[in-house]
Amino acid sequence: MLGVGIAIIFVKDILNAVILSTVVSLIASIIFLYIASPDVAITEAAIGAALTTVVFVIALKHTKSKETADKE
Repeated sequence: MLGVGIAIIFVKDILNAVILSTVVSLIASIIFLYIASPDVAITEAAIGAALTTVVFVIALKHTKSKETADKE
């Protein structure tokens, strides 16, 4: 989990950073499941991984990149 968190800092592409943050959330949900907190694990997987990733990807889709802004 720490390694993925550090990798998020060094990636150049924002979409890859979003995907790596999803991995961190999924690892956290597995840890919660391992320590016998299934309700917290399900919430982390649903909100932390799924919903947050969808919101970030939609926001990235609607954001103009530097290359697109330079062409206009």
